[in-house]
Amino acid sequence: MKLTRPIQFIVIFLITFGLANLVDATTSSKTYTESFPAVVCPPTLAGLSSQISLASTKTPFQRLQERTAKTTAVKLLRLPVNADSLLISSEVTTPVNWQSRAGRWGGAALCIGPVTSQWFVGGSADVTTRGRLVVINSGLSDAIVDIQAFSENGKQQLQTINVKAKNYSVVAVDTFAPGDQSLAILVEPQSGRINSFVIDEQGQGLRSIGGDLVNSISAASKSLTIPAIPVQKPSRGQTSSTGHTVRVLAPGQVDADITVEVLSADGVFIPVGLNSRLISAGQVTEFDLKPDISSEAFAIRIKSTEPIVAAVKSRITAAGKSDYVWSTPAPELAELTMAITGLSPLIVFAGEQINVSIDLTLVNGKTVSKSVVGNDIATWRPPSSARSLTITKVKKGSFAGAIVTSINGIGYFPFAIGSELAKIEIPDSNIQVLNP
Repeated sequence: MKLTRPIQFIVIFLITFGLANLVDATTSSKTYTESFPAVVCPPTLAGLSSQISLASTKTPFQRLQERTAKTTAVKLLRLPVNADSLLISSEVTTPVNWQSRAGRWGGAALCIGPVTSQWFVGGSADVTTRGRLVVINSGLSDAIVDIQAFSENGKQQLQTINVKAKNYSVVAVDTFAPGDQSLAILVEPQSGRINSFVIDEQGQGLRSIGGDLVNSISAASKSLTIPAIPVQKPSRGQTSSTGHTVRVLAPGQVDADITVEVLSADGVFIPVGLNSRLISAGQVTEFDLKPDISSEAFAIRIKSTEPIVAAVKSRITAAGKSDYVWSTPAPELAELTMAITGLSPLIVFAGEQINVSIDLTLVNGKTVSKSVVGNDIATWRPPSSARSLTITKVKKGSFAGAIVTSINGIGYFPFAIGSELAKIEIPDSNIQVLNP
């Protein structure tokens, strides 16, 4: 009996001590900081002109090669870019960059945040090419970047380049597979804050064949949707409209069996010969696509037995001159905001059941609501006074892309989020670090 009370006291003490530690462990919480990384827009190379569509005149930006972190407000809703690449703190809004060569071609590309890999399906390395790969390092330390090219002749030799801090490198695409016609390029940084852009431009002597900016694809997939492919009706004296070329690569070790489905206002169908087409692994494959479409745009859905990357090249005529546009896959549509000042795009939605709610902000600051509904495909052109649009609600399984027409040519960009919200843990202060 004499030992009972001390034992009870010890047991109660241990239970209380354990509960205190448990409460302390469960009540301690971690703190985080959230921010949107600045997006990067491509530089303006010699002979080109460039403008960036923005949603606010107060959007802060800085030039890539400036050594300070000081930012300046853009003050314009469509910002001209004279030369240097720009870093833009656009938060939830994705800016769109429009580049052109006067009277020859025009193209669009999204300004995006740092990425771990980028696929570019487009471009050529034959004698007609004037294409360039621009690799941008917006970080504060030098970067090492691997570039792996594929062509109709298979996988090419891996190339590795160094890019200085807050600088960019321009590489001619004909160095990746000299003489080959069909390219797909994978850019993977080993280190650094890397973004890349491809300018595909072709010419024969003094004659321009056209050009475009090629939007990137983040990863190969077994299901791809290219939501906006332009259709140009035959002009007087022509018997048929200009056709399209589908370029596909299965980058793995196994051949892919693909099916291509066309989505249009005339219906959904699989073109002859594209119900089951074999794509050799590691080789870029091209085939013609000439659907009889009455509308001004259509979409395609590609399903594959193996992960693939793909794009569609459409030849068109702009202001009486030859041009072409690369339409690339879009990710599944989500809630996002796109800046479209000065672009007046034709927006194409693709999906089995389309139901999209949009808040459109005009240049004068007013907001207009719009709903787009349909089956398989639906098109909508916002007014020319629009500066941004926000997708507030969207049905699962929908995709979107935009076609932009100017006096210099036609461009395309997919609807995608330019910068993802980054969440970083803030270290807790602990006196034991100083007094172990």
